[in-house]
Amino acid sequence: METPASLQDDIEVQETPDLVAPRDVRTIIQVCLLGLTLLAACYVAVEIILPIVLAFVLMLVLQPVMRLFEKLHLPRMIGALAIIIVLFGSFVGLGAALSGPAASWAEKLPAGIPRLQERLTFLSKPIQTVQKFLHRAEGLTQGGEPAVATVAVQGSSLNDKVLSITRAVVTGLFTTVLVLFFLLVSGDLFLRRLVEVLPRFKDKRQAVNISQHIEADISAYLLTITVMNLAMGVATGIAARACGLADPLLWATVAFLLNFVPVLGPLIGVIIFVLVGLLSIDAFWFAFVPAGLYLLLHIIEGETITPMLLAKRFTINPVLVILALVFWYWMWGVPGAILATPMLAIVKIVCDRIEPFTPIGHFIEG
Repeated sequence: METPASLQDDIEVQETPDLVAPRDVRTIIQVCLLGLTLLAACYVAVEIILPIVLAFVLMLVLQPVMRLFEKLHLPRMIGALAIIIVLFGSFVGLGAALSGPAASWAEKLPAGIPRLQERLTFLSKPIQTVQKFLHRAEGLTQGGEPAVATVAVQGSSLNDKVLSITRAVVTGLFTTVLVLFFLLVSGDLFLRRLVEVLPRFKDKRQAVNISQHIEADISAYLLTITVMNLAMGVATGIAARACGLADPLLWATVAFLLNFVPVLGPLIGVIIFVLVGLLSIDAFWFAFVPAGLYLLLHIIEGETITPMLLAKRFTINPVLVILALVFWYWMWGVPGAILATPMLAIVKIVCDRIEPFTPIGHFIEG
């Protein structure tokens, strides 16, 4: 099966007039309505669309491995099956190894709440002040009328919620694995059919070019992020061990996973390490050292090394990254926050290479 590079070599280039940006108001409105419809579909059909998007992103990362298997003359079906077994087998093995320490800390947490309250008593006065201010502000807005207390009755028990979440996760994981397998097996089939359907040679070449850049840039981005997050996890585990925290592998994994979510992930990580330090370390001020080391490592990695590695390939407006993070977290939760930056990068790559949408690509650029 030919790669996108070989497909591009087979396409003859002819001079054609450049695409003209649509200036008809009706066309612009139709495009906006189409975008809103797609977003509504993503929100309503999240159980179907999210696994497909996740499988597509994973396919972009794993496609270079499939190309290597092709050079070794390994059948695509066997290569795809081997990749999926290794990838998800590693996740299952890591989850099994961390289930014990995670359960142990979950059991310690209820008994440690009084200890946390005792060590954080210096925050009680500011909290009470804020509560009084909010109470008075609420009284002013309601005209001095007494607030009516409402009681919410939960119809489902905690076990039912846990069972529902587990069922959704298992179903989504199965869908992701199934779609990813067939995407890896099919290879460039969709690109070939798209090239065959497009009428002009310039459009055919442009489709191959966009596909190449999406695959190269997104795979490079995700590979770089994954390697740096892995280094961040290892460094955090070493720091946790040096501070005397139990189960350093657990904290290394937590740091590795949280680092995939920009801004919010490290913030949650700082809070977690503050609580863990207060529960595990007797000396009060030394209990904040694990969180301080984690924050220092994140600043070195997230503000210096990773931006330097990605500067030549990705320059995305940080404000748009935050907005995309908030929006897709609202749409799809944590998976949406993880996929926000790759999807924004894909939009930029496509817009940069389709002339009517180049202003959008320029707007996304940092």
